[in-house]
Amino acid sequence: MDVVQLVSDFGFPIVMVIGLGYFVYFVWQTITNVIDPAVQDMKATIIRLTDQLRLLDQDMIRLQEKVNTVIELREADAVQKHNEEKKKRQAEPKTKTTRGTRRNI
Repeated sequence: MDVVQLVSDFGFPIVMVIGLGYFVYFVWQTITNVIDPAVQDMKATIIRLTDQLRLLDQDMIRLQEKVNTVIELREADAVQKHNEEKKKRQAEPKTKTTRGTRRNI
């Protein structure tokens, strides 16, 4: 049937209501069949990525703790070496040089 014939038989408002009804049906079917499954897949992907992000964050925290521990141990080792060298210097006998000869004080 021709649109002009439908408008003349049933009237413009009736034809437009039927056309808008079909448009709503088409949009509803598109949302139900295409968009909703895609949104569900996206939700699953977001959940998976969020879990991975949490795991990576936990790994970073553990790694930072390990790095901090290594830094603390290195600093403690450097302080200990410094203290040992200081003790060695203090334990060495002090010598005085007089006219080319060394004498212990």
